[in-house]
Amino acid sequence: MTALQPARPDPPRSRGARPHTPFSPPARIPFPLVDEISRHCLEDDEPETVHIEVHLPGRLDHDRLRTAFHQALARHPRILMRQAPTRWWHRHYTWQLTPTPDTDPVAFPPPGPDALARARTRALTECPPLDAAPPVRLEVIEPPHTTGHHRTEDHRPAAAGTVLLLTVHHTALDGPACLRILATAAELYGGTTPASVSASAPTPHPEPPAPPPHYRPRPLTRPARLAPDHTHTTRPGNVNGNGNGMLLTELPVPTRPPRPTTGARPPYTVNDQLLVATYLTAARWNELHDRPTAPVVITMPIDDRPRGPHMPIGNGTRLTPVPFPPPPTTPGTPLTPLAPLTSLLHQTAARTRALKSATPGSQLGLPATLLTSLPLPVGTRRALTRALRSLAAPWTPTTLLSNIGRVPYPLDFGATGGRATAVWFSAPARMPRGLSITTASTHDGNRIHLALRWSRALLDDAAAAHLLALFRSSLAATAYRPPEGAAPRPEGGTP
Repeated sequence: MTALQPARPDPPRSRGARPHTPFSPPARIPFPLVDEISRHCLEDDEPETVHIEVHLPGRLDHDRLRTAFHQALARHPRILMRQAPTRWWHRHYTWQLTPTPDTDPVAFPPPGPDALARARTRALTECPPLDAAPPVRLEVIEPPHTTGHHRTEDHRPAAAGTVLLLTVHHTALDGPACLRILATAAELYGGTTPASVSASAPTPHPEPPAPPPHYRPRPLTRPARLAPDHTHTTRPGNVNGNGNGMLLTELPVPTRPPRPTTGARPPYTVNDQLLVATYLTAARWNELHDRPTAPVVITMPIDDRPRGPHMPIGNGTRLTPVPFPPPPTTPGTPLTPLAPLTSLLHQTAARTRALKSATPGSQLGLPATLLTSLPLPVGTRRALTRALRSLAAPWTPTTLLSNIGRVPYPLDFGATGGRATAVWFSAPARMPRGLSITTASTHDGNRIHLALRWSRALLDDAAAAHLLALFRSSLAATAYRPPEGAAPRPEGGTP
């Protein structure tokens, strides 16, 4: 199949023939730990959606794309699932795997100047149902369009191409898993062979000098909460209103110091710079709102799954807290002096290396594991989970930073669609945390595509724009600055 030929259906199989996947999935499987906790805590007012937005330079054929996406679902049968009917006295929530989709997940909304804005609003407010397979919706937004109300923060005009906007029910699967489905659809549509994304053997790096010990908060210390801000709210109902808001922007990759020797481990990564920038943003925001200082704890998802065609589909990330010390308390003290920030970057790098190399444990920690293993009906476990979640709210991490990094797939839709030029993700931002920051970059690696998503119970639109401006300046403060008189070649882009 060439790049100009449409994706063809797989040849029919005789009765009893084995599917082309390496295993035949069971008809029913109990909810894994992450799925069950998410199912217990669902709120109609704050949909648990993951938004994925892929920008392509060209146009796509409708029938050919629909066929390719349906074939991709068949090649990853774990996504073809729906929640089986459950009563409160049942022991488990159960996924029922289906051979074909219950509904067509691909839609082509009418093009228009606000088509993308409406699709983004639907991604934040309308969750794909759990009782129909698959729990994913793919909307294809075609030009002409503008970015509308949910425009990119820097107000760039929209490209004359196609936008693929996926909405995922986070109870069923996460963003990286759904991106794997889309990558398979791109391969089928464009007629390309699967890209080699398997992780190779790690290159040995000499260990850098041991940095100072990273910060550890005292037990039961409450993390900082972001100060609510509805100063510019025009409607009083928005203060206690529900749902999420979202801003998308592009940022330059901050520069990093050169590696001391060829093949050596970099002193710190862009992910470490993003973590430090998130810490500075939260600390500065609370300082501007006269909040008492407290440790800033950032939730960092870690995904240990392979990225190849056999990537496990579902919720596969583990959530790890990254604590930072309380910021300086002296009024007017700058939060980003060069020397302390350099030390903080090195400490953060040591901390994240330890977290990523640690033996994977429970995805949500021991308390969640014990809670879901109790021999109680799901109705009782649901009530207990929600009650404990309310009691533990003061100890919820300050915010979430999910860095996808460089997207490991070309997302090439052939001669007509082209290769992805931008990819944005956004994760749910439910209270009491109320804020999530998600970043990714495409194949060129020179720009960070950042999505800021917030609960409207925490911020209004103007406050969120101010917070994003603080993040932009905080990330720029992490850029490497060579010493006076030296001109080494730094890594990363140029801010």
